[in-house]
Amino acid sequence: MKKILVTGATGSLGGKLCHTLFQQGHPVRVLVRRTSNLSSLPPPPTDADAAAIEIVYGDVTDYQSLLAACSGCHVIFHVAAIVEPWLPDPSKFFSVNVGGLRNVLQAVRETNTIEKLIYTSSFFALGPTDGGNVADENQVHHEKYFCTEYEKSKVIADKIAIQAASEGVPIVLVYPGVIYGTGKVTSGNIVAKMIIERFNWRLPGYIGSGNDKFSFSHVDDVVEGHIAAMNKGRLGERYLLTGENASFRHVFDLAAIITETKKPMFNIPFWAIDAYGWASVLISRITGKLPLISPPAVKVLKHQWAYSCEKAKVELDYNPRSLKDGLAEMLPWLKNLGLIKF
Repeated sequence: MKKILVTGATGSLGGKLCHTLFQQGHPVRVLVRRTSNLSSLPPPPTDADAAAIEIVYGDVTDYQSLLAACSGCHVIFHVAAIVEPWLPDPSKFFSVNVGGLRNVLQAVRETNTIEKLIYTSSFFALGPTDGGNVADENQVHHEKYFCTEYEKSKVIADKIAIQAASEGVPIVLVYPGVIYGTGKVTSGNIVAKMIIERFNWRLPGYIGSGNDKFSFSHVDDVVEGHIAAMNKGRLGERYLLTGENASFRHVFDLAAIITETKKPMFNIPFWAIDAYGWASVLISRITGKLPLISPPAVKVLKHQWAYSCEKAKVELDYNPRSLKDGLAEMLPWLKNLGLIKF
């Protein structure tokens, strides 16, 4: 079995990826900060002879610690990223999402053992699909504007990754959609967060016109797509690990059908959501707690983000579940956690 290094292992996606790799028998090493919450990682074995996840302390922004973590590894899953629509200090997006990738690429070049690097990009790196289009991996971000600093950082990082591929770095790029499902309720699981707000009546209506379009990816499908990229992905290629294209209106309607509760009765206009976002940002600067809704997040909701995962289906045997099936699993999980009631 090839030794695998995972960055971003304490996040929602990274933690699930580590669990699956470990269950499949791969020796897994994770690079984590000393302040990280390790609860998403597989627990230590009860049998002294059993294998365990190898934990290495460091940071993708600390090159020497990253280089040491790469030693002896054959595959790297670079999942680490700051995934937020807004931060009080936007420079963090670029130090981690761009600088971290640069460090990983340099470590791959300096380490002789790395056979494949799977880089987790984002659908944001490809840009919006306004006008009713459904984009594939050939779309190039227009770069006329960016809804969020996160989006801008992923576009810059995407260019760096593609350039590295052209220079012979053994990289495969994967682009998840809006990831949802069971696991950590983080900013990376915005669907769970919005459903929690909806069922607690802090978000009583549909957001805007309800004509937004996103490509929703169940976290377990994205994990399987990552592993397939390791096993089958062609070097230098890009793969969209997206799913069903739908609006958040459709998400709320499906949630109501699954839980046998009432659908929202009205739409909340964007100007009201935007005002709430500015107020949330002001409160965030005082409390230090990041807001669920911010003005950059509202900008995202005003655009279309619809994509085709046909290439991943053909080349990686990627098989994303329907949004209905994914929500039917996630909603009882949120209920069991006591986060929603129905």
